[in-house]
Amino acid sequence: MKIVILDGYGANPGDLSWDGLKEVGELTVYDRTKPEDTVSRAADADIVLTNKVILGRREIEQLPQLKYIGVLATGYNVVDTQAAHERGITVTNVPAYSTESVAQMVFSHLLTVVNHTEHYALQIRNGRWCSNPDFCYWDTSLTELAGKTFGIVGLGNIGQRVAQIALAFGMKVKALTSKSADALPAGIQKVDMTELLATSDVLSLHCPLTDSTRHLINAHTLQQMKSTAVLINTGRGPLVNDADVADALQKGALAAYCADVLTEEPPKADNPLLCQPNAFFTPHIAWATYEARVRLLSVAISNVKAFAEGHPQNTV
Repeated sequence: MKIVILDGYGANPGDLSWDGLKEVGELTVYDRTKPEDTVSRAADADIVLTNKVILGRREIEQLPQLKYIGVLATGYNVVDTQAAHERGITVTNVPAYSTESVAQMVFSHLLTVVNHTEHYALQIRNGRWCSNPDFCYWDTSLTELAGKTFGIVGLGNIGQRVAQIALAFGMKVKALTSKSADALPAGIQKVDMTELLATSDVLSLHCPLTDSTRHLINAHTLQQMKSTAVLINTGRGPLVNDADVADALQKGALAAYCADVLTEEPPKADNPLLCQPNAFFTPHIAWATYEARVRLLSVAISNVKAFAEGHPQNTV
């Protein structure tokens, strides 16, 4: 079998190995693939792996040899699964590999806001502490998390892990979830969207991107939040309306926005969020710790081997 990886660099820039796939078939790895090159590069492939390269109906219909699509991520919106299933093409993803890493990033962002660690580190490098007349100084507010309310939208693997960490900080945890209240872990209160928005000191988004959750955070929902609230998005960029969040920050209707994802990636230079001093970004790297990527490749390779042996796993 011929195996093609369309955009391998994101998951494996060279510090890991794809060699396990060579046990299954002839392997070709492309670091990146432009949309116009997708069909030509995958033309003879039985198995295609993709991270962010789109395999829509148009591409799938032009790949008669294709039998398997492996998504190198948990989210699989880059694949037209209906078109694939109509052709009998197996589609798999890699669930839960990044839970610990993404949860860690949520609190990395939050601590940046409440403790201003980046601010003070930069000041001290510039000599501010050395010239200070007292043993300590602060020129920002410093906030204790204990006792504050941490709101979560979506209680999947990541949402539940984030809840556990928030509880460990002594925070009250409320969640918008389809799970029944009786099924929730101890310490998590199920609430509706209205209460979640109104009472959360921190609101963290961990739901999938669907038609109903696109722009879940918008001008209307932002008006229902505390002006002192911190909004965190490590889920999907389009869960928020960028312009509306930027406007809320500018007007002081939202204290801070922390995100690892944006609607368009990489963002355009004129994205209104990028010029907001209380907006903090990382470049879609919450999933990308070494440990998480080791798990990602291990499961992705295992998925291919399971398919080749006739018992596919992690199908979507």
